[in-house]
Order: sequence, then structure tokens, then C-alpha cells
Amino acid sequence: MRLFDTHCHLTEEPLASDLRGVLARAREAGVEEVLVPASGRASWGAVTAMRDLPGVHTAIGLHPWFAQEGVDKVELEDVLARHSCVAIGEIGLDLAVDSPPADVQIRVLETQLAVACDMDLPVLLHCRKAFTELTDVLKSYLPGLRGLLHAFSRSPEVAEPFLEAGFYIAFGGAVTRPGAARARASAVHVPPDRLLLETDAPSIGLDGIHARDVEPRHVRDVAAAVASLRGTTPEAVAGLTTANARRLFRLE
Repeated sequence: MRLFDTHCHLTEEPLASDLRGVLARAREAGVEEVLVPASGRASWGAVTAMRDLPGVHTAIGLHPWFAQEGVDKVELEDVLARHSCVAIGEIGLDLAVDSPPADVQIRVLETQLAVACDMDLPVLLHCRKAFTELTDVLKSYLPGLRGLLHAFSRSPEVAEPFLEAGFYIAFGGAVTRPGAARARASAVHVPPDRLLLETDAPSIGLDGIHARDVEPRHVRDVAAAVASLRGTTPEAVAGLTTANARRLFRLE
């Protein structure tokens, strides 16, 4: 089984303190590739330092929680190019917490979307309580923009505008929880060629596993849950989602 965790914060604790063990356990579970995104500017150096680790790919961007740090288009392009990043992220909109004002988030997001189009790089989109606002922003960059909506846990109706725009949908720990009806329905609804897996470790738990205990190896559990929901095998889900990820990030 070949698995690809498309979103894991290996630079954060407790993963960062046991990186060798985390990656060894991932390989034992069949997880051959991991994508590590940035968050605030302080994380950029740690993320880019991981690009030479076997099976590890990197993404640089400014998370909406850190939008007030600001981002310069030329600087971002330089960092992405120098470090051979495969995506821009994690970026997006978050109106669910005490984040920077929406207008600040949108301005920073638009700069990064412009870079994505200019460099033909996919984006890793974070969205909470802002799906309408996010789709409105994305419209100006289509059809040249590509990417994924990460850690999706909403209904198929919410996913549909992103699918229509050509985006992939990545599922994590939410689909392993029996009570997560919306996320599980979406995991069935998304077409096989747009389906991705992730852990978002150490931020999102699985059924019976606390978020702080989640590692890339647990993407195997996500694959098993998706397979059960879709009436197929974990091996089939692993194969198609890994192929999807490698196609999106142009690793083929």
C-alpha cells in the first residue's frame, strides 16, 4: 500500500522532536510521501529545511491566522523557487476564531493566489466559516488556479463549488468518526479523481486518537475509513489518492 499524507505539520511538536521515528513509523504503515505546509513566517525556515528528507515535500505560504504579518509577492516567489516547493500553503480564510480582520486576510490571500497563477503552483486552502467568501475570491483566479481544499468536513453541497472549479478535496480524521455525517457523506460524494487524504497532524484527531497523538502513519486509518464508506478497499483508496496527489503536485 502506497499512501500520501497531503497535509502534515512535521515542524510542530510533538512531531518535530521525534522526526526520525515519525517518518520511520510512517514508512512502516505504507506512507511514502508527506507534504509539509508552512503557517506563519516563523515556520518558513523549518519547513524549507525539510525538503531533502526522503519522501517529504514542502509548501510555503501565510496562513490566515498570520495574515497581519503580510506577504510580499516577489519575496514569496523567490522562497518558493529557491526551495523547490511543490505548492503554496497553507493559505485561505478563517472567520471562526479571533483572527485578523477579513479584509486583511483577503488581501494576503489574493497576493498568494496571484503568485500561484504566475508560478503555476497548486494552493493548499484552509477555510472555516468562510466558504462563500472564499469561493467569491477564487472566482477571479479561475481557470488558471488549481489546488485542494484541506481537512474538509462539511457537506457535499459545500464541496460542490470547489469541485466545479477543478479543486481536489482532502479528507482527514473527521471521516473516521461515526458521528461526522457531513464529512462522511462528502467522502462518498467526491469523484475518485479529486479525492485526497491527509492527517493535518498534530491538529486533528481521529476516532479514539487525540490530535496530539496523530502522526502521518494514521493516514492509513483515514484511507480505511474512506474505503469503508465508498465500498472499496483501503488499497484501492491508497492507490487512487496517491496518484491524485502526485498528479496535482506534478511529481510524476
